[in-house]
Amino acid sequence: MIVGVPAETKTLERRVAITPAGVSELRLAGHEVLVETGAGRGSGIGDEAFLAAGARLGSVDDVYEQATLILHVKEPQPRDLERLGPRHVLFTYLHLAAYPEVAEALLATGATALAYETVQLPDGHLPLLAPMSRIAGRMAMQAAAHFLEAPHGGKGVLAGGIPGVARARVTVLGAGVSGWHAIDVAVGMGASVTVLDIALPKLEAVEQMWGGRVETIHSSRHAVAEAVAGSDVVIGAVLVAGDRAPVLVDEAMVQTMEAGSVLVDIAIDQGGCFATSRETSHAEPIFVEHGVIHYAVGNIPGAVPRTSTYALTNATMRYTVALASGVRAAVARHPELGGGLNVVRGELTNAAVAHGLGRAARALPEALAILD
Repeated sequence: MIVGVPAETKTLERRVAITPAGVSELRLAGHEVLVETGAGRGSGIGDEAFLAAGARLGSVDDVYEQATLILHVKEPQPRDLERLGPRHVLFTYLHLAAYPEVAEALLATGATALAYETVQLPDGHLPLLAPMSRIAGRMAMQAAAHFLEAPHGGKGVLAGGIPGVARARVTVLGAGVSGWHAIDVAVGMGASVTVLDIALPKLEAVEQMWGGRVETIHSSRHAVAEAVAGSDVVIGAVLVAGDRAPVLVDEAMVQTMEAGSVLVDIAIDQGGCFATSRETSHAEPIFVEHGVIHYAVGNIPGAVPRTSTYALTNATMRYTVALASGVRAAVARHPELGGGLNVVRGELTNAAVAHGLGRAARALPEALAILD
């Protein structure tokens, strides 16, 4: 099979969906790799590195005309959607519940599409979302500390304070992968950290990891409202795999925060968990609502593409190699890819994604049969 890797076109998205090592793995498995010229430049990977690994280079039209399996990082943009057709298999982050217009356009192409973020192991782990969640969680607190500074519109609070002066009060909503890493950086900065989650085992794990340095609270509407009102920073790190994120912070809660406080919505690529959120980009990462700074970039890890590209390929490569031999064979070998299957020939095939879009989903066995 020919595997195609087009350049990303989402605003300031500098990642690329494969590394030279990934190209080598596909070549060893007997597949061809066609990379759009310049696709790796933003991640510090020159065309010569791809060529040395055995890839061919071409235009975006070459990629879509010749390749069957298309590897991307972010959801397909207009130039991709107009080139996709029934013969293509797309493997990327899709987040369709948050982007209904992309879902409609993708369904209309007739392509088959698998989403990194809904590949799920039996224990609930999301192996292809996890590396980017780790990065997003760590960057969330970095961004919050930056925008707390007065020159950037913040209230002028140092995250770790100094002796005799209070530290920044940081609330993390959700103790999953991204939340965990946001906590880690916030604690490392010396902030006063509170985490809320509905899962007691996760809160127990936080307690075991950080002890008295992090306050753990069982999440409820009342508890969230109290925590938000007293925070300098709130990081939204909640996730329902495939479906839209629940809105945990309503507009009234945002209005209780002091001017110059910061909200970081990691969940924005699943619709966002703050009622006042709207997606931003790395070009314009923030907006202010009710005096509160909102950071809601939809591709946070894209700011550190050298780290993110290699982390992503490390996670996706074994699945990519399997998919290059056919979707049905790949799902048989890696059943977790069944959850990753979002779209087959114009139909939704993931129940959570379909729920988020208010549509019905075709059962997986029926969807796989369509691919015969």
